[in-house]
Amino acid sequence: MVHYDTVLIRFGELTTKGKNRKNFIHRLYQNILYALRKVPQLEYRTTYDRIYITLNGADHEYVKTQLKKVFGISSFSFTEAVVSTMEEIQKTCLRIAKESHKKTFKMITKRHDKKFPVHSDTVNREVASHILEETDLKVDVHHPELAIQVEIHEEKTYITYDKIAGIGGYPAGINGKVMMLLSGGIDSPVATYQLIKRGLKVEAVHFAAPPYTSEAAKNKVLKLASMISDYQGGMKVHVVPFTELQLDIYRVAKDPYAITLMRRMMFRIAEKLAINNRCLAIGTGESLGQVASQTLESMVTINDVVHIPVLRPLVSMDKVEIIQLAREIGTYETSILPYEDCCTIFDPKNPVTKPTIQKSVFFESKFPWQELLEKAVQETSSSIVYPEEEEDFFMSHKTQDIKEEFRVNLEGCKEFTVEKLLEEINKTTIRVEKCDFYSINLKLKIYAGLSLLSNCEPNTRMRNYKKILRLL
Repeated sequence: MVHYDTVLIRFGELTTKGKNRKNFIHRLYQNILYALRKVPQLEYRTTYDRIYITLNGADHEYVKTQLKKVFGISSFSFTEAVVSTMEEIQKTCLRIAKESHKKTFKMITKRHDKKFPVHSDTVNREVASHILEETDLKVDVHHPELAIQVEIHEEKTYITYDKIAGIGGYPAGINGKVMMLLSGGIDSPVATYQLIKRGLKVEAVHFAAPPYTSEAAKNKVLKLASMISDYQGGMKVHVVPFTELQLDIYRVAKDPYAITLMRRMMFRIAEKLAINNRCLAIGTGESLGQVASQTLESMVTINDVVHIPVLRPLVSMDKVEIIQLAREIGTYETSILPYEDCCTIFDPKNPVTKPTIQKSVFFESKFPWQELLEKAVQETSSSIVYPEEEEDFFMSHKTQDIKEEFRVNLEGCKEFTVEKLLEEINKTTIRVEKCDFYSINLKLKIYAGLSLLSNCEPNTRMRNYKKILRLL
């Protein structure tokens, strides 16, 4: 039986990033820390093209499940770490071959430690010969049933025969922030997932129209956000009261143009929220041609009101592909719950498929939409959602309470040394050990800053300390 004691993680598209490689690897490392935050006994080691996790008895099925949620991982393997000697390598590979019950095999060796006296090809030949002598397995270099992989490092050699596919993409948060229009339907949660996969951190905006939309409809959206937030470590959700704007739109606009005007208002609000929250783009779940408001002409007319990019990750996907992905990420069953959103409650019978900017502006001139829009933005409520199992852990302290507690504990702290800061922050009720700068929750950010501060060189310490102050 193979004794898994280490996970070997291979990077995805990070290899294309040149000078930014270090930042990408660091972000991936931090995201892995977050995904495995409930397993404190893990130990980590990062190299140029790998991350190694020593399990120390951790449940490898749980680790496997969590790593499959981390964007930026191309593949990973559970490995057996042995002393870097030919004797240990041969012995371990032979045991794996015997226990595999396979008929054919192939050896793949990568020698990271160039001081190791035996070249990779020679390792392959000698280990394969040993296996051929001791078992009935045959070599098949093209389609082997068992591929034994050996990675030789100075301190250890990692041996595995299993490669588990990751979900690829870029580490969540590495490419900036986007404001996503999140409805309760099938498409927008899938689009959110796709944006996170491209390395974006997503904030969501939802448009509620009470009493025409219910509290249950809003909670459905928050649940969807919570489900997707597992891929990025929490999600900020902005809920916009849209009733007054929507009623005025249907009062002044002819039926075919109602959806177009409504979408133009939504984009204006989303842009304001995006700018206020340092998001660089708007995201939507639109798929080209799927409904009347998603024709190219409609997109041009709706896009006209904003000045930041609009990202549509589903634009080339058909409905079957979108539903399939929704099932894979687990949002489909929640998305089809029968609650109305503001896009469907006043669904026009004959929506225009080729709206123009001129006619849209004409209809908008008939009511004071600027005042209503500003009011809607001002009355927007914002909250942070986390994966459901994390809510109690994260929400045990309100953000304002944490800020105030941290400030109080630093009051009178005249010596801003690392030791003093750690002493003062530990007087609070915050207890988080492994975290990072991108996490939404303030307590995670503070601890990440302190960790950075304690590990950096003296000449960069003040710069990192200033990062902590900015978080407050």
